Amino acid sequence: MPSTSTPLVMKVHTSNYAVQGFTAAVDEATLAGIAHARGVPLATDLGSGSLVDLAHYGLPREPLPQEMLAAGCDVVTFSGDKLLGGPQAGLIVGSKAAVGRIRKFPMKRALRMSKLPLAALEATLSLYLRPERLAQDLPTLRLLTRPAEAIREMAEALRAPVQTAVSPRFTVEVVPLLGQIGSGSLPAERLPSAGLALAPAGTSKKGLGTALDALGAALRGLPLPVIGRIAEDRLLLDLRCLEDSTGFVAQLPLLRERLQ
Repeated sequence: MPSTSTPLVMKVHTSNYAVQGFTAAVDEATLAGIAHARGVPLATDLGSGSLVDLAHYGLPREPLPQEMLAAGCDVVTFSGDKLLGGPQAGLIVGSKAAVGRIRKFPMKRALRMSKLPLAALEATLSLYLRPERLAQDLPTLRLLTRPAEAIREMAEALRAPVQTAVSPRFTVEVVPLLGQIGSGSLPAERLPSAGLALAPAGTSKKGLGTALDALGAALRGLPLPVIGRIAEDRLLLDLRCLEDSTGFVAQLPLLRERLQ
């Protein structure tokens, strides 16, 4: 129970970590009743800040800011990036009284957004006015809902040209992958995906790390950097976020030159 000297009750959603085992959490509606009975405001930080029910798109569900306000929270904070899909920013919504107090605090001016991020945020939020097109118009949601089969088809199409570029030092294989949704949202969830696995050819176990580091550096050094991850003695390229492979394929001759 909060004491009379408690200025605020704060609940933080586990958006970038997972608590497992015998655990329980008090819901916001219950917390609001406890806090308001003592005249104390309730704030909750959702972290990822999804504005739509992701379950409608076959993704794990995250709590929504509007649900937290309806449950009685006076202040709800969440990110403008991550699941919302906009620029990196922090958003504060809530009751007129609570937000008014925040607006008057001197640090608010020091931490306010500049015009360019505000314009990007406005453009992103405008997409939510057409929910029927959100999965097509919002890049974050479009990529999260991209079918694994479509990703695999792209991987199959790219295998041969990538093999030509990295031969004879590396072999290329199409592999199924599990992608992380985001370090700041849904930390324990994985999405089925597909990609390319590049493995050193004819290299001793001792030289695998050096060969893979050289390949990773060559990919990152391209005019349009290509970022992969190293796992199980292979460099993996997850293709979930590669919608148009034209620019990638155009760089493969340069990659071949750098690997000679």
